[in-house]
Amino acid sequence: MAYVSASVWHITWSELALRMIVAAILGGLVGIEREWSNHAAGFRTHILVCLGSATIMLLSIYGFSEFVYETQVRVDPARLAAQVVSGIGFLGAGAIMRNGNVIKGLTTAASVWVVGAIGLCVGAGFLVGAFVCTFLVLISLYLLNKWEKHLLRHRRLHEVEMVILDEPGALGKIASLFGEQGIQIANLRMNHADGPADEGNGTMHLSFRLRIQKQEKLVCALERIAALDALISLESQDLVTWKYGNEKSNALTL
Repeated sequence: MAYVSASVWHITWSELALRMIVAAILGGLVGIEREWSNHAAGFRTHILVCLGSATIMLLSIYGFSEFVYETQVRVDPARLAAQVVSGIGFLGAGAIMRNGNVIKGLTTAASVWVVGAIGLCVGAGFLVGAFVCTFLVLISLYLLNKWEKHLLRHRRLHEVEMVILDEPGALGKIASLFGEQGIQIANLRMNHADGPADEGNGTMHLSFRLRIQKQEKLVCALERIAALDALISLESQDLVTWKYGNEKSNALTL
């Protein structure tokens, strides 16, 4: 679906505005899914990336139309577009975070990059490609994400970070609570802190990698762990967070 103008180097104001509006809508559709999932780059970021890419594409094609017929000037409509493709990576890099062995934000970084491509398609008038790409991106981010989690639910390891008072039996109680729920500890890293905690005891940082069958059992185990007096803080991968000082009844935030 392309727009036909009097000249390939000229575009009407209405066509220009329509392409920019379409770019904002398509970028927003992808951004809503990322915003709904609480990712770093959300609704407005995706709109701006897609709209900016479309604007640069429009500038590259039509912004230099006055120089087309100059004998000493060569016009390359893809020149600015190529810089968008290579330069959009700095935004994606800002969405990628590493926490130990866990790397988050790769999918969001990829969505920012592909939204840039959608914007370029809209700016160039390649609207069929833009709509098809947006449709497939939404399928990948929403439907395939659910299917992937269901398919790999027994193979994926869940990360849980804790800080506890370094006192006898504390680690054993935590391991027992996991075991009661049928949760297997695949890996455990411990770091001792020499500094005093709030009551003069040392602290210990625990990093668990757990193999779970059902997420409900993990939530149940973490609720019971949060009730332990030895626990100072607890953080679970996209699931719960608890910090010392909150009431035990309100310890876990789902």
